[in-house]
Amino acid sequence: MNKQSRPVNLQLQTIRFPVNAIASILHRISGVITFFALAILLSLLAKSLGSADGFATVASWFDSFFVRLIIWLIAAVFCYHLVFGIRHMVMDCGYWEELTSATASARICFIVALVLIILMGIIIW
Repeated sequence: MNKQSRPVNLQLQTIRFPVNAIASILHRISGVITFFALAILLSLLAKSLGSADGFATVASWFDSFFVRLIIWLIAAVFCYHLVFGIRHMVMDCGYWEELTSATASARICFIVALVLIILMGIIIW
């Protein structure tokens, strides 16, 4: 039996993912984070709607830098997932399927998501 040796790249620093792959991987990760972040947001909502004291407690938590940072990170992940989810739906409709247009749309979506994330940071702070 003749064994053919395949080329093996063991230098991980030389592997470069295309922008479309990075966008797709980050979209999946942001979906998982958004799913678990809903538990945090729903618990805050339940506590704030439970009573007037609960609302005052949740409102006082938002004075903390740490809580604002967590809310901003959740909003950032949601904005990213929303923008790239719209991109994926447009691609599912048959547009932006060529490599050049898909790469361009991924870059544009990164810029739009960054602008939305900065806007959310301004609104939260």
